[in-house]
Amino acid sequence: MLKEGQYHIPSGCAISGIFHKDGRRTDGTEIIRSISVMHDRSNGLGGGFAAYGIYPEYADCYAFHLFYDEPNVKDACEKFLNEHFEIASMSRIPTRKHPSITDEPLIWRYFVVPRRYKLIETQLSEDEFVVRCVTNINHKYKGAYVFSSGKNCGVFKAIGFPEDVGLYYRLEEYEAYSWTAHGRYPTNTPGWWGGAHPFAMLDFTIVHNGEISSYDANRRSIEMHGYKCDLLTDTEAITYIFDYLVRRKGLSLEEAAHVVAAPFWSTIEKMPPEQRAEYTYLRDAFAGLLINGPFSIMLGFTGGVMALNDRLKLRSMVVGEKGEDVYIASEEAAIRVIQPELDKIWAPRGGEPVIVTLNEDAQGKE
Repeated sequence: MLKEGQYHIPSGCAISGIFHKDGRRTDGTEIIRSISVMHDRSNGLGGGFAAYGIYPEYADCYAFHLFYDEPNVKDACEKFLNEHFEIASMSRIPTRKHPSITDEPLIWRYFVVPRRYKLIETQLSEDEFVVRCVTNINHKYKGAYVFSSGKNCGVFKAIGFPEDVGLYYRLEEYEAYSWTAHGRYPTNTPGWWGGAHPFAMLDFTIVHNGEISSYDANRRSIEMHGYKCDLLTDTEAITYIFDYLVRRKGLSLEEAAHVVAAPFWSTIEKMPPEQRAEYTYLRDAFAGLLINGPFSIMLGFTGGVMALNDRLKLRSMVVGEKGEDVYIASEEAAIRVIQPELDKIWAPRGGEPVIVTLNEDAQGKE
């Protein structure tokens, strides 16, 4: 039997998402049912979920979810956290025993706020300070991995099939207005707890189906801006790219999508002059962040979600709507199993971002 790294699976992985535009929060039961329909797209080497609106009682704190390989690294990491943050609460993340989830690391959760004097000392914004601390932990503390770091949101992931991971983390006990899910079938990277999806930085989370042939160029480009790709998969680089483009450079989500899934030059040449100038600028200014290869991704963020295919649409993805609810999945069956009667369903074109946000009257409820 071939071992990890000695074989190549070109089209595995499954993604699914549920978004309530009216801000209504629902538990994790439906997203688990949805992703379980695509069981055969996974191989048990990774499953995970991201949920938004789940920590209203700590909405002003950054929720850090961490894996620790051993107690010693936990002690060292907690010393670092205490030096840089006020810790409002800390505890193990609740789980239940599951026969398919084994060799668990220590899984802890911290609700933190940057220490004021540290912000004054570093002259950084809160978000940038958090990003640098997360990068520091993941890069320098061997055996410690911050896999979630946003406000009022959280990532839950493990080695296993996604439906088992959802039960393991007791997701029926959480309520969110936005859920995304991933079933992993690693192509060229090892299946490990830190490598499961979603990947996160602050409130940006990414689930991804595909294979990024430009990974090394993208990695080298994004690491020039202070990020460190230590978690061994291309999805991590995609997450940092969106954080850089949207949070740090101020691009809109649509503009960021036009960077990572940019039209061909031959297409840009046929655009009206003003549009051609915009797309030319984006391609020239952020050339190293153009993602090549087949992919479909969902980007979760506070108050919304974005779905995006590669420009040739080499991976499947469908979107459905029913009233105030939006569903996104690799397969239509994953939507129909939880909402058989849809008002609308379609397959977005390659490179066409589908961006959904909370209704105006629901803003602030997240």
